[in-house]
Amino acid sequence: MTQELVFAALTYPEIDPIAISLGPLAIRWYSLAYIFGIILGWRYCRWLCFQAPRQLRPIAMDDFIVWVTLGIILGGRLGYVLFYNFTYFLYNPLEILAVWQGGMSFHGGLLGVITAMVLFARKEKIHFLALADIIACATPIGLLFGRLANFINGELFGRVTTAEIGMVFPDGGPLPRHPSQLYEAGLEGLTLLLVLYLVVRAGGLRRRGLTAGLFLVGYGLSRTVVEFFREPDAHIGFLFAEITIGQLLSSPMILGGIILVVLAFRQPLQTTGPEFKPEDISPKEADKAAKKKASSNKK
Repeated sequence: MTQELVFAALTYPEIDPIAISLGPLAIRWYSLAYIFGIILGWRYCRWLCFQAPRQLRPIAMDDFIVWVTLGIILGGRLGYVLFYNFTYFLYNPLEILAVWQGGMSFHGGLLGVITAMVLFARKEKIHFLALADIIACATPIGLLFGRLANFINGELFGRVTTAEIGMVFPDGGPLPRHPSQLYEAGLEGLTLLLVLYLVVRAGGLRRRGLTAGLFLVGYGLSRTVVEFFREPDAHIGFLFAEITIGQLLSSPMILGGIILVVLAFRQPLQTTGPEFKPEDISPKEADKAAKKKASSNKK
């Protein structure tokens, strides 16, 4: 029976986790996933700022990218330490700094990003939910790249399955398993990105808190469903019955998201602000406008 399962399994495309080697420097796909996710997310956030109700200046995203990067890395790492392997790091505290060895938590990263948003919104005197709505729309981009990197690394694979889509992962034993990383990439990444984009095109950003709430609900439900196919962390296992730590941490996200969506529809629509000035867009646009004005004055 075991041989039949292995024979029926799909071939796992063994891709070198190291994308680029430059002498002693090795750049991994996982690192590139973070880099491209943050850069593309930043560009998408700038585009979202131009959509109604235009309440955040695009140039603010240029400053926030530093804040959100720190929130993702620090929150993701500390979340992994606290939620998934606290006892180990309690006796090996210096290894908390060894981020390059892997070990990041989405839920911890989310808390880190929320903290960064609270501090940034207070500093820039902007509404927290206006910022959260835009960041929520771009987050699935990072999730998509991150889950694809998990698949390339052959980590966070699924449970043993007899389904034809099963794959034999290098570190997953001889039996085929669900490629749960691809399930998450499709649900948390691609599907959620498309849904939130359609909501934005329908004027969803005018309902403050709507896209942030939909993201929380969408991610929470997606993660909860995929956890039934994903192999629990070996050092944690199931918390009780068939419930995993990922499902437990996703529950408050779903509840909080529902509350935000309900409140969003109880609030009046936000009025659309005026067109942005060049200095609200970027220093380059401001410089171009200044040169154009100087040229006109000479004439």
